[in-house]
Amino acid sequence: MESYLEQLPRNSIEKRHNSPPKNSVAFLGCPRAHPSEKDKLLLVYDPLGVNPALMEFKVADVLFVEDIPRAVTEAGEGIPLVKIWVRRGAKGVLLEPFEVDDPIQFVNKGRDKRGCLLLEK
Repeated sequence: MESYLEQLPRNSIEKRHNSPPKNSVAFLGCPRAHPSEKDKLLLVYDPLGVNPALMEFKVADVLFVEDIPRAVTEAGEGIPLVKIWVRRGAKGVLLEPFEVDDPIQFVNKGRDKRGCLLLEK
C-alpha cells in the first residue's frame, strides 16, 4: 500500500503533516493501483463492511494522504487503510455491485450517496 502511494508523482500526493487541506473532502479506504490508467487510483471504501464500494479518482485530484492503522479481518489478515483528501469539485467514479436481473437490483438500495461515503464536509 505505502509503496504504491510512494510510486506516484511527489507533486501529486503528499503525506499530511499539518491540518487537512482546505477545499478538499476526505475519504477512508484501501488504495489500489488502477489496472490500466496510471493517472488514476482506486480506493476500496469500507473494505470490511457490508457495503464495500470501489471509487476511482484522478491522482492529480488527491491532495494529501494519511496512513490509518490497519484493519484486521477475522482470519487475522491486515488491510492497509488510508485517508485521502480529494480536491473539492473533482469528479470521481463510484462502482458498486448490482444483481443482473430485469429490472436491475442494486445491492445497496438504501445507501445515501452523499452522507455514507464522505467523512468530512
